[in-house]
Amino acid sequence: MADEVQNQPAPVEGTEGAPREGRGPRGGRGRGPGGDRGGRGRDGQRGRRDDRRNNAEDGGEELIEKLVHINRVSKTVKGGKRFGFAALVVVGDGKGRSGFGHGKAREVPEAISKATAAAKKAMVRVPLKDGRTLHHDGNGHFGAGRVTVRSAPQGTGIIAGGPMRAIFESLGVADVVTKSVGTSNPYNMIRATFEALKDQTSPKSVAARRGKKIADLLGRGGSQTAEADAAAIVE
Repeated sequence: MADEVQNQPAPVEGTEGAPREGRGPRGGRGRGPGGDRGGRGRDGQRGRRDDRRNNAEDGGEELIEKLVHINRVSKTVKGGKRFGFAALVVVGDGKGRSGFGHGKAREVPEAISKATAAAKKAMVRVPLKDGRTLHHDGNGHFGAGRVTVRSAPQGTGIIAGGPMRAIFESLGVADVVTKSVGTSNPYNMIRATFEALKDQTSPKSVAARRGKKIADLLGRGGSQTAEADAAAIVE
C-alpha cells in the first residue's frame, strides 16, 4: 500500500478539474466547438476555390447578369420540412455572347452564385447584324416550348417577354421581334430560344463555306449597293 502511494504522479498545479485539451464537446480529435474542423466550416475551402475560378473566368470583363426565375422546393423529413432554392440566371457581355445556367442550394444567394458560374461556362457567341439585331429569322423548340425570333429594323426595340427578354438584353440585341408558343416554363423557353440562336449564321460565314464573295450573296436580290453592304459587314 505504501508503494502504491509513493508511485502516484504528483498533480500539476492549475490542472485539477480542468477538461482534457485536444477534444471538442463530442470527443472529436482536433475539433473546436460545434465540430468545426480547423475553422473551415461546412464549405470553407470549397467557397474560396469557386471564387478563384470565377475571377479567372471573368478575365476582368463586365458581364450582364439577369435573374430569370427562383423556385422554392421543400422536402418533408422527420421533424418538419427542409426547404431549398433553385435559381435560373442568364449571363452575357452585351457584345454577342450569352449563356444560361441553373443552380440549387439551401440559400438563395448561394443558388444564384452557382447558377451564374454555370452560365459563364456555357456562354455561346451569336452573330449580330450591325451589332443590334439578328441576321435572319429563326425557330427553336425544346420540349413543349416553341419560339420564333425575327430581325427588326432600327428603332423597333426588344419585343419579347419574360425569360426571352433577359436573353436579348444580355446578348446586346437592340431590335428584335419574338413569339413564344406553347409552355410558359422559363427553363424550356430559354432552352428553345438558345436553340434558335444557335442556328444564326452571318453572310461572312456562309460566303466562306460556299467559297464565294459576300457581295455575290447580297446581290442576288437585285441590290445595287451589294459592295457597300458587304464592306459594312464585320461578322
